[in-house]
Amino acid sequence: MNLERYQRILDVLTQRQTDLTLCLDEVHKPNNVAAVIRSADAVGLHKIHAVWPTDQMKTLGHTSAGARNWVEVDTHPTVSDAIATLKDQGMQILVTNLSSTAVDFRDIDYTKPTAIILGSEKIGASEEAKALACQDIIIPMVGMVQSLNVSVASAIVLYEAQRQRAAAGFYQRKHSALDEETINRILFERGHPVLAKVAKRKGLPYPKLDGQGQIIAEAAWWQEMQRTER
Repeated sequence: MNLERYQRILDVLTQRQTDLTLCLDEVHKPNNVAAVIRSADAVGLHKIHAVWPTDQMKTLGHTSAGARNWVEVDTHPTVSDAIATLKDQGMQILVTNLSSTAVDFRDIDYTKPTAIILGSEKIGASEEAKALACQDIIIPMVGMVQSLNVSVASAIVLYEAQRQRAAAGFYQRKHSALDEETINRILFERGHPVLAKVAKRKGLPYPKLDGQGQIIAEAAWWQEMQRTER
């Protein structure tokens, strides 16, 4: 890994918003999943959450893995499990839902720890998600159609959150909100991807990196990495 790439990754990780996230509630189209994750990366999300449709779990899991080079995806068995996890982290839970109590998405304070639930393409958010959320939000529309593609909706809401957080200085922090172990893991996996795959396959711990992104490891680690597998 050259120094320029190492510094670029560090800069990206410094701006990661660990207390802003999305939760996909059975979004079932792989292209939408990939587009949502790209938008999440663009505004600096570290992680999103998902409940996959049971009959498409393997397909969508593979799609998200390919799209999430820089955004982690935590999978939950049910949306109630996902929401419980997010509430335990102190998140306000928003859900996109056209209801009598819904507010304009721009009226929300996104500088608070926030999770945004996005429903499936077919039926929107589940009744369970609506019941457990703290607040319904809507994206005002004046045309004949009263819904947007889920990936478009996610981008619109996320960029409002990004605008508010940028104004509050959340992207100008000197140190990443991520812990040192997570930073080292991401730097190693993205900076030394071939070695990371070998280490993972052999069950070896990731070594530390120096200030220029080069590997610091004992000779025994290198020997085990080079040992021929049978």
